[in-house]
Amino acid sequence: MGHHIDQEWSELTQLTSSDDIPSETSVILGAPELGKKEAKKIRRRAVKRLVALQEALYAQATDGVLVVLQGLDTAGKDGTIRAVFGGVNPQGVKVHGFKVPTPDEAAHDYLYRIHQAVPARGEIGVFNRSHYEDLIVPLATKKMTEKAFMTRIDEIHEFESYLLEQKITIVKLYLHVSYEEQGRRLLSRLKNPEKHWKFSPNDLTTREHFSSFSEAYRRIIPATSFDELPWHIIPADQRWYRNSVASSIVTEAVAALAPHAPEIDIAHIAKIRDELTTELNDSNY
Repeated sequence: MGHHIDQEWSELTQLTSSDDIPSETSVILGAPELGKKEAKKIRRRAVKRLVALQEALYAQATDGVLVVLQGLDTAGKDGTIRAVFGGVNPQGVKVHGFKVPTPDEAAHDYLYRIHQAVPARGEIGVFNRSHYEDLIVPLATKKMTEKAFMTRIDEIHEFESYLLEQKITIVKLYLHVSYEEQGRRLLSRLKNPEKHWKFSPNDLTTREHFSSFSEAYRRIIPATSFDELPWHIIPADQRWYRNSVASSIVTEAVAALAPHAPEIDIAHIAKIRDELTTELNDSNY
């Protein structure tokens, strides 16, 4: 696992302008070869396919899918959710954002609020940030001991493995944005009054610690890219590329479950159809 991920991070470094990049996992790269026009076509095809797959997943209700989105500020988590799930029936997709824990949440273990938001079988759940914040933040701010770090890694592995046993497929996406692109996006928010609501002074605080948070991801991603639960690292400086790759990964994950609507008694349906047709004809509707 480690060698494979190291190689991919090395390739990722060449695709971005930042030196402060994490360091291992599973990814789909190829941004230089994939043009913007083709990438958008790929995304549209993937989303169209996902719409049908999600309907079948919902009807079958034997498996669930959990998409975990992580990334530094401005990496495009919200945009990715819109691009991938914008056309999907909202009845079968639930999005949860995890910010600073409320007093009630903080009074419980860190997985308490996460487990409550896990999708049911038949649903697709999307986590905008996740239980990984409880590793990233304390590690980046140096508020976690090495022993606590390793313990939490084991806990997360057990938690995710349990979800797999319960037929919840987990897709983990890390959106990597470079330091330079992050700066441009923050500046764009400040220049556009319609985007002021997205800006927070905390964004600048996090930016000041860009290297610390990147280093935290450098440790966390390889440590939690388990054989059956890999991370997918997506270069996110180009929105069109990010959206294309994310939609493809999610769609393939759902397709791998081969969802299909439950079989029904055709003769029974035909009988009801004929009776209803006769009733409508007799009533002159």
